[in-house]
Amino acid sequence: MTTRRNFLSGAGAITGAVAAAAVTRPAMAALPELVTQTTPDTRGPLVPPNGQPYNPVVTLNGWTLPWRMNSGVKEFHLVAEPVVREMAPGFKARLWGYNGQSPGPTIEVVEGDRVRIFVTNRLPEHTTIHWHGQRLPNGMDGVAGLTQKAIEPGKTFVYEFVARRPGTFMYHPHADEMTQMAMGMMGLWITHPKQAHPLIEPVNRDFAFLLNAYDIDPGSSTPKIMTMLDFNLWTFNSRIFPGIDSLNVRKGDKVRIRVGNLTMTNHPIHLHGHEFMVTGTDGGPVPRSARWPEVTTDVAVGQMRQLEFIADEEGDWALHCHKSHHTMNAMGHDVPTMIGVDHRDVVRKITNVIPDYMAMGDRGMADMAAMQMPLPDNTVPMMTGSGPFGPLGMGGMFTTLKVRSGQKPGDYSDPGWFKQPAGTQAYEYTGGALQAPRAPASASPAAGPAPGVEVQIRKPSGHDGHH
Repeated sequence: MTTRRNFLSGAGAITGAVAAAAVTRPAMAALPELVTQTTPDTRGPLVPPNGQPYNPVVTLNGWTLPWRMNSGVKEFHLVAEPVVREMAPGFKARLWGYNGQSPGPTIEVVEGDRVRIFVTNRLPEHTTIHWHGQRLPNGMDGVAGLTQKAIEPGKTFVYEFVARRPGTFMYHPHADEMTQMAMGMMGLWITHPKQAHPLIEPVNRDFAFLLNAYDIDPGSSTPKIMTMLDFNLWTFNSRIFPGIDSLNVRKGDKVRIRVGNLTMTNHPIHLHGHEFMVTGTDGGPVPRSARWPEVTTDVAVGQMRQLEFIADEEGDWALHCHKSHHTMNAMGHDVPTMIGVDHRDVVRKITNVIPDYMAMGDRGMADMAAMQMPLPDNTVPMMTGSGPFGPLGMGGMFTTLKVRSGQKPGDYSDPGWFKQPAGTQAYEYTGGALQAPRAPASASPAAGPAPGVEVQIRKPSGHDGHH
């Protein structure tokens, strides 16, 4: 909780003078009660005026929108405006979003709350906001021309309704949405249950992010809004790895991950090291009889999925989209496959004219992860990020779940890289030659078993031999 002065200076640092100018004086009269998240670390349980305590969500590379009570109504203020989003260190994109960021801030409420959202339009064209998945009066649904007049530039509209059911939802425009969503206009809405719910269990850590996709040419900064399929940047909350927060938990924590998809394709989200249950969708909690253990769940366009599990395996575990091109950055789609092509002679001739020229792809693309080749300004390598054992060769929709037993209670700061206990890590074989079975030359049983192939494993210098 804070004072009205802090509401205008602290939250105003996000919404700026726009908030004070656009929201009417009567609406600003009540003393504010703010809930704010400025880091990915969760604060202590919050006690809302009308329900049980809850742990606020941790929005990856994001924050929770402050609110205030005004005569029993929770008031929020969203400003639709052009923003600059740093997708990864050194790479900034010119997007559209809310309150200085894309995606916009997460809205968190409690089941039964009456909410009032002031929406100010600072875009160069009209807009609206649709409250994706909410049960509300038809006139609050936010479809321009159908349920309301569009919000013209410089105008402020008010949406007011009761958060009738708990769950994970989204907000986004329903006005020129091809342009506005391609430019990054979207956000998360979380409604916590008012009281103990038979299908919604308390969790220790509650993470949330949206899946976004952009087509931004290397060296430029504005998305190409007409792209339908050939996107080259796949993001969690408009961030690309290694610029995505890790999910830091204590061993034994019950963890929830909320994922929403507002891209143009589906995304099979895969977690290493653990099985999870899909416990909720944007339609509500999933009945227990309809749940089963998974390690990958497909999140289709316009869908939300809630994943829950016990983090009982220590380590740094990958969390990513399982479409292989979605864990890379700034990909070109018209590059020919050069695997197996010997172009050393051509390279020598080209480097006489262009000294910085580098051949790509003749042995696969893994070398790209370690190359320090020249890049245009304001872009990132296709594969990037380094781990404790070298280049990760990943980008895009990728991050890590960091499970630690030694993390102090309440401390969810990044613990650094995991140190595997002795005898629990893959290692190089340095023994004698091995024989591996080979696929038969013919599908006919008469062909008999294929002979083995000897493989001589070379022992590298400096091997400590402790395995």
